Amino acid sequence: MNESTPLSFATLTPDCVLDALESVGLYSDGRLLALNSYENRVYQIGIEDGPPLVAKFYRPARWSDAAILEEHAFVAKLVEREIPVVPAMTLANGKTLHEFSGFRFAVFARHGGRAPELDDPATLEWLGRFIGRIHGVGAVQAFEHRPALNITTFGEEPRDYLLANNFIPPDLLDAYRSVIAQALDGVRRCFDRAGDVNILRLHGDCHCGNVLWTDAGPHFVDFDDSRMGPAIQDLWMLLSGERRDMVRQLSDLLAGYEDFADFDPRELHLIEALRTLRLIHYAAWLARRWDDPAFPVAFPWFNTQRYWQDRILELREQVALMDEAPLWTN
Repeated sequence: MNESTPLSFATLTPDCVLDALESVGLYSDGRLLALNSYENRVYQIGIEDGPPLVAKFYRPARWSDAAILEEHAFVAKLVEREIPVVPAMTLANGKTLHEFSGFRFAVFARHGGRAPELDDPATLEWLGRFIGRIHGVGAVQAFEHRPALNITTFGEEPRDYLLANNFIPPDLLDAYRSVIAQALDGVRRCFDRAGDVNILRLHGDCHCGNVLWTDAGPHFVDFDDSRMGPAIQDLWMLLSGERRDMVRQLSDLLAGYEDFADFDPRELHLIEALRTLRLIHYAAWLARRWDDPAFPVAFPWFNTQRYWQDRILELREQVALMDEAPLWTN
C-alpha cells in the first residue's frame, strides 16, 4: 500500500478525468460516462479520432504500483496466449500505468457484451476451457506483490476490522463473535480436508458480471482482484441454484476446464469455505469503504440492525453447509 495520505475520489472531477487522458495523448470529444464500479472509478470516454475508451482510476492506497503492474503483466501474458481478456493499453509513454494529480489510472479498449447464459451446458464448457487456459498461464509463476486469498486475508483480518471499528451493534455482538468463530473453524476444517492444494494466479473475482459474452464467445474483464489462490475460486462463483444444479454446472465447467488444466478434486472441499470467506470479506469491504460518499448511497442497507441480523443467519447457514459432503462430479 502507498504510504502517503490517500486522496479522495471527490476530487476526481470530470475535468480532472479528461485532463488525465490528455496527459497521455488521448483527446476526448467531451463524452464521459461513469460506469458501474465502486472499488475504483471507471469511465467510458469518447475520443476525438477513434472509438471510445475505458479509463480506470485506481482507488488511492489500495494497491502499490508494483501490484498493479503485476496484474497488467499477467493479463498481457494471457493476451500473448490468445486468451480473450482486456489488457491495459500501452500508450505513447510506453507505460500501462499512469499518474495525474495524484491519481493512478490505466486505459483499456472498450468491449461490449452480455452476461453469459449459465444454464446452457455449452456455455459453461466454453467458459471452463478458457478458465483452464487462464490457470495454465497462472500456474507458471507466482505473484510477488499481490496478497493471497486465504483464511487470514479473507477471514481473520476482515473479522478483526469489523470488531475493532465497532460496526457490529452491541446487542448482536456476542452472537456475531460466536458465529464468526464457528464459521472460521468450519473454514479451517474444510482446508484441512482439502489438504495441500496448489495455489496459482487467479482472475480472483470470476463471477458472471466479469465475463462479457458475444457471438464469438466470452472475454474476461476486471482482473483488479487477481491474486494467488486455489483454482476452484475461479469456478465456484459460476455455480448457483440447488445442489443438483450446481453439480451439473460444475460438471459442465470441468468438462472444458480439464481440456487445458488438471483439476484436483480435493478442492471441492473448499467451495463452501471460500463462499464463507467471501461473505466475511464483503462485509468488511463495505465497512472499510463507508467513508466514501458513493457507498452509503449505493448500499443504504449496510450497517443497519437488519443487515447484521441477516449476516449472522447467513453465517449460521454456512457453518452447516461446510459440514456437509462436498459437491462431487461424475
